[in-house]
Amino acid sequence: MNQDITNLTARLLAHRWLPRTDLQVRRVLVDEAFRLELETRLAAVGLQLLDNPFAEHVAVGLQDEVTDAVFGGRDYSASTMGLTRDEIALLIVIWTLIILPKRERQLGRRSVEDDGQNDMFGQEKPIEHGESVSGAVSEASLLADFGTQLGGRTKIRNFALGKLARLGFIERRNGYLFEGPLLDVLLDYRVLADRIINGTLADVLAAAGRALPASLTIEEIDEEIDLDNEVESRR
Repeated sequence: MNQDITNLTARLLAHRWLPRTDLQVRRVLVDEAFRLELETRLAAVGLQLLDNPFAEHVAVGLQDEVTDAVFGGRDYSASTMGLTRDEIALLIVIWTLIILPKRERQLGRRSVEDDGQNDMFGQEKPIEHGESVSGAVSEASLLADFGTQLGGRTKIRNFALGKLARLGFIERRNGYLFEGPLLDVLLDYRVLADRIINGTLADVLAAAGRALPASLTIEEIDEEIDLDNEVESRR
């Protein structure tokens, strides 16, 4: 077991994220002792495993207790992966347009291509991941709707989107933005969803002619996490 843990820890640190379909990651999700050993090793160096059942990947991040020790006294961008305020605002907009509809599909056990019909046994299905439930955002539409507010179209197209892609938040393909490995892992749905749906960004999106899905309660999210964990443990 020790060598397996060593290999997995090294891979997580080297790659920053791994897919949930990875064999060693799958073991972490179903083997409590294996997961505890991994978390103990990460905690020894101030890190934690970031695992969201709705995300397609797992990742590693700093523990709250060491954040100030790592970033304290440095400039603003040091603690935000080098992102400026405009780039963070752009990231939140993209998260809103991709992850909120995705979560609605996951909880409703629907896909992007769903015809809207109800599935009698849908709630018994495991949570889906990937592009079957995660839609894409047109770069052209994003620039047209938010370019002026977020630093200008040229800056967004030539710099900001490229930075978000390099950091693993998005993937750019043929003029469309897709969910990257970290978009649904590093940005906490429980923290952001209510603030976004009921906050100032809702007004921004409404002015741009974009509609937001209905808010999901924390209780609903917790119930789905518990259900998905049960499914994972039986696999």
